Amino acid sequence: MTALTVRRLLIDLEQPIARHWCGGDAFLTAWFNALSMSFPIGEQFFIDSVRKGFKALSPEKQAELQEEVQGFVGQEATHRRIHGLFNKHLKDQGLDNAWERRAEKRLAMMGDVDPRHPLGVTAANEHFTALFAEWLLARPELLSGCEPRLKAMWLWHSAEEAEHKSTAFDLYQALGGTLEWRSRWMKRVTWIFLIDTLRQTANNLQRDGTLWRRSTWASAWRHLLGKQGLLRQSHGAWRQYFQANFHPNQQTSGLSEQWLAENRDLYKPVGAAA
Repeated sequence: MTALTVRRLLIDLEQPIARHWCGGDAFLTAWFNALSMSFPIGEQFFIDSVRKGFKALSPEKQAELQEEVQGFVGQEATHRRIHGLFNKHLKDQGLDNAWERRAEKRLAMMGDVDPRHPLGVTAANEHFTALFAEWLLARPELLSGCEPRLKAMWLWHSAEEAEHKSTAFDLYQALGGTLEWRSRWMKRVTWIFLIDTLRQTANNLQRDGTLWRRSTWASAWRHLLGKQGLLRQSHGAWRQYFQANFHPNQQTSGLSEQWLAENRDLYKPVGAAA
């Protein structure tokens, strides 16, 4: 069982944000904005999937995982709320969240299916977010040019994603989920996640008027496909997901724990004394 603390981030998201808030980099801003646009509906799906999977467990297994599941739900609900506030600013800037509309249609098709399937989708997405989290936590300088509250938001979210990356996976395994279906869902989620992210990023850049700037494409290449780029750096860890003996905790680096320990002034555990 993984002990998960629900934390309230001590930042003010009522104040407007700059259009190119990520150090003036149009691509990185649009990329992070695209990811944020997916979080409210995505986090709610993950919460619903984990709750449904938990209910399908035996009483003995429920007792073993109850605290972790409660922590997972609390963390994801907090992420959903924070990014909902952030996304309101994006809407005010004229950005259109087409990703959310596409996701709503896809998720509606899942209906009342075996709980292992939404858990398989959730576990795959959690692996993606954990890979992104580790990449970002290892490169906090990417956010060095943005205002402190937004840097705190993204690194806090990354730290908690790395922290709870095994919850959905463990529930899937506990319910007898197979390697075959785990692999199928990861392949599907990979294509959907990458295509949706790139489409929404391009949409954001188009509305921003920066899609065809040379600097935009240079930043995209450097941060996605360059030597230290996300896709190149994460490919090996992504492939490990298909191994029969894989478990998310095999890819723990300690960066999450380090950030949370060094930045206690930026959050307060829910339920802690004022």
